[in-house]
Amino acid sequence: MSRTEHPGQPLLTFPDADKSPLSIRAKALVFIDGRSRQLREEVAQLAPSHLPVLIQGEMGTGKELLARHIHRESDRAGLFVALSCSSLSQNHAEAELFGYAAGAYSGTASSRAGWFGSANGGTLYLDEIGDLPLALQDKLLAALENREVTRVGAGQASPVDVRLVAATSIDLAQAVEAGKFHPRLYQYLNEGRLALPPLRERIGDILPMAEYFLGIYTQRLGLPMPLIGAAAQQVLEWHPWPGNTRELENVIHFALLVSSGEEILPEHLKLAGVRAPLPAIEQQLRQWLARAGHDGAAQLQALVQRVIG
Repeated sequence: MSRTEHPGQPLLTFPDADKSPLSIRAKALVFIDGRSRQLREEVAQLAPSHLPVLIQGEMGTGKELLARHIHRESDRAGLFVALSCSSLSQNHAEAELFGYAAGAYSGTASSRAGWFGSANGGTLYLDEIGDLPLALQDKLLAALENREVTRVGAGQASPVDVRLVAATSIDLAQAVEAGKFHPRLYQYLNEGRLALPPLRERIGDILPMAEYFLGIYTQRLGLPMPLIGAAAQQVLEWHPWPGNTRELENVIHFALLVSSGEEILPEHLKLAGVRAPLPAIEQQLRQWLARAGHDGAAQLQALVQRVIG
């Protein structure tokens, strides 16, 4: 089975990703599906601006990849600095985020810029910004609006130029209503809002992404490159992918290791309860999906899976 050629340079690679601790997902973004191409157009307009960005999407969809792409497409010469808000220490979160002056703590003879200062001139990516404590949300907004930050223990503020790209897997508007997120920070972030759809709503991206993962892992493991068989392709396209891109990567990695021939078959994918539609109705179903539009296609696909799965 021949591989499909995809027009329009839909695969964006990140050659510097080997220098980071991220998985192979950080090396590429795939823009084949119509929704992905629309997102890419939105990013192309937003990236060169100085607006903050809020990326909303489920876990495993590739929000940090999108943030890195935004930084690379901007004119900012500084670093891309990534921080998970859930990883901040409970006792020293402010110092970690904004830095501290020499002598601010016992045994600290030198100062530190913190994550915010490290992104000066560049982009600060805050993953799961909803996990940032409310008190720090207020200070973060002040630093962004005033373009200055005061390190813990410092007597005066230091000028900074940081573009914020934040990500969330929850509805921050609901968090604002519940009093768990700063309303003005939400308004600040909402100027550049991007919705990253889950993989199940980007069906056109599934096979190109699967082939990308397959190529990476065959190269890493020194194995011959198998083809993804027609039946396995159908299974991949009809699986709901609750774990999104992260799940797809793991499935393809496993399939490569357990397949013994020149072709990956459905049984190699280990996706319980998923099988392709009957050949007699497959073409009609695809026509329905194409006519249903993005939202209707996702609903119709879910209904068909319940009926034939």
